[in-house]
Amino acid sequence: MHQPQGRDPDRLLPAEPVTRAIARDLYDRVADAPIVSPHGHVPIGWLADDIPFADPTALFVTHDHYVTRLLHASGIDLARLGVGGRAVDPRAAWRLFAEHWHLFAGTASGYWIDEELSQVLGIDERLAPATADAVYDRVADAIARPEWRPRALFERFGIEVLATTDDPLDDLSRHTALSGQLPGRVLPTFRPDRYVDPDAEGFVQNVERLLASSSSPSTFGRYLDALTERRRYFIEHGAVSADHGVEEPFTVDLDAAAAEQLFQTVISGRAGAAERRLFRGHMLFQMARMSVDDGLVMTLHAGVLRNHSSRTHLEYGADSGHDIPVPVDFTRGLRPLLEAFGLASGFHLVLFAIDESVYSREIAPLAGFYPSVFIGAPWWFLDAPDAIGRFRSAVTETAGFSRGSGFIDDTRAFLSIPVRHDTARRADSAFLARLVAEGRIQLDDAERIADDLVGPLPRRVFKL
Repeated sequence: MHQPQGRDPDRLLPAEPVTRAIARDLYDRVADAPIVSPHGHVPIGWLADDIPFADPTALFVTHDHYVTRLLHASGIDLARLGVGGRAVDPRAAWRLFAEHWHLFAGTASGYWIDEELSQVLGIDERLAPATADAVYDRVADAIARPEWRPRALFERFGIEVLATTDDPLDDLSRHTALSGQLPGRVLPTFRPDRYVDPDAEGFVQNVERLLASSSSPSTFGRYLDALTERRRYFIEHGAVSADHGVEEPFTVDLDAAAAEQLFQTVISGRAGAAERRLFRGHMLFQMARMSVDDGLVMTLHAGVLRNHSSRTHLEYGADSGHDIPVPVDFTRGLRPLLEAFGLASGFHLVLFAIDESVYSREIAPLAGFYPSVFIGAPWWFLDAPDAIGRFRSAVTETAGFSRGSGFIDDTRAFLSIPVRHDTARRADSAFLARLVAEGRIQLDDAERIADDLVGPLPRRVFKL
């Protein structure tokens, strides 16, 4: 990796000299290991079509809600950043970003972008109002060259596995076209939220499309059959997991008659809030049953209230920076699901949370008992150096390292993939080094764990 002058090679490692030396050796073991990314949001079209990135603003600012939300909080109109498809002069938007770059000091976003500019793009100049145009030109020049197209970067980054996130009715033709074109695997992921959540935009129309795709009558049984058929199609095209994003990890098992009646009420549009919640809970239960049957790993991302600002959602659409974490209850909410499937052979359930309090209180104890439950890596607001350290402290004493998922970058910002994995490797090396320095584990154990975290562990959990 490029090391510009002044960039600390020991960044994120402990300051204490003895512990830092241990951490440095651990990090050196894994720094260049292949990237295994079994959950992310890079659009498949970027790789299938190998289209050059549009411009620096689109690449670093417009589509990164980590960035736009903080700028918005400081009084900048999202329209000036190109959010929601607004037309902007990309250089003018970049200058605006550079003018407010100081706001990102100490944030994960600031660290990642620094790393992308310096480590990935090899730009020594620090971003600032005075250097905005020079940095913009350096980025624009790089991404215009063939060696900076997505496929070339995929190979340069050393990606062994990259999972996309896909609509259940996608024909996956781009995945098929891409097969064998890259040194690593690109896998689809089944994401059924729009077809199982009555509160999702266009839910009824989506269910109608799903049923039409399999010539199914509008019964609950045929609805489940249609979802099963689409899951099978994804598996045939390489999928290893199904991803579910929910505000509340609530599950319930209904008998066939009650489920049929509830389904008809929901698709008729007559269901109240309590009935819609019940349907979501039963469908999460059904998704687990299907994962037991077909082997898809079930990942559950819980605890986000989407589109908190109605006005912003109306003006700019979803994913425009105002999704906010909320507390969750995995222990009670998932009990019906785990009572039914928690001991099922081959079932893998990976739990992700933004509510840090659940790591030690609920997720680690669940993963420390149920063979099916694994601890999802720090996600979204928590995939940052200090939060990764807090995560390790919260779960390790109860569940160790083997019950985790390995690092999950969960990103659509392509250039940030190697940066995020490097951040996790440094943070984990720092944590392991502290355990060694304090005499809590032996060095050879730390070395084995460091090696396992970056490849073998996520391969086992995601059945790769």
